[in-house]
Amino acid sequence: MHLHPYLGFSGQAREALAFYQSCLGGTLDLMTVAESPVAAQLPAHMQEFILHGSLTSGPLTLSASDMTGDVGRTQSVTLALTSHDPEQARQVFGALAQGGSVTHPLSPSFWGGTFGQLTDRYGHHWMMNVLPQAD
Repeated sequence: MHLHPYLGFSGQAREALAFYQSCLGGTLDLMTVAESPVAAQLPAHMQEFILHGSLTSGPLTLSASDMTGDVGRTQSVTLALTSHDPEQARQVFGALAQGGSVTHPLSPSFWGGTFGQLTDRYGHHWMMNVLPQAD
């Protein structure tokens, strides 16, 4: 069993997944409403909406859709990334922060690693935890 986040958008899923791909790398797979069996049931203005999209980068899978109904943001969900590579973590954290806001800069933590938090340009919350390499 694997757990992966599925984010909801209101017409921005394509843009958001492309942004996340630029930050995290990986392969992007998108299906629009027009490419699906439900196309005839939905209005013309929705045909280019993303019915289902996923970004796969190593062990990470991040999915998204414009078809998830109410996409109100919640403070109770945060996407947490963990790395053992400080440079990679700084790069990804900086990329995700573009157009968003850093709520806790990447800085040394009391548990011996490095930690930071941000809200991206789409209103999703992220944490970055950089753990020291095991000897």
